[in-house]
Amino acid sequence: MMAQLVALISGIIFGLGLAVSGMVNPAKVIGFLDVTGDWDPSLAFVMGGAVVTTALTFRFVLKWPGPLLGGAFQVPSRQDLDMRLLGGAVIFGAGWGISGLCPGPAFASLAYLDPKMALFVLALIAGSYLARLNIFSRSSTPPPVTADG
Repeated sequence: MMAQLVALISGIIFGLGLAVSGMVNPAKVIGFLDVTGDWDPSLAFVMGGAVVTTALTFRFVLKWPGPLLGGAFQVPSRQDLDMRLLGGAVIFGAGWGISGLCPGPAFASLAYLDPKMALFVLALIAGSYLARLNIFSRSSTPPPVTADG
């Protein structure tokens, strides 16, 4: 129960941070991505803050025996680049540039009860489901489903 409460509180704080920073405003995000036009550099401070925070704490936290609320740290071990990773990055970047939203801000924007945001999140969930089915890969074996998603 404690883990779920901490997850809920963390999610609320994360969503509030996205809202306060402007990351849930597609026009602001597209303005940040438009480096050849009317560029709005303000989100660079948001992203810079996230990078600095991660750089300062990541190695320190990984020295702990495990997460405070149990389990084990889930750190990727693969370092190779394959077509699924590169293709996914291209699709993610194109979608972010076209819509001005990525998954975290899209879910946080649901609090505004905007039907367009709800449609975007439904499309995001459908796309994630299709990716899990592995229909675009040569292998017919879907990836294993883990407790964290």
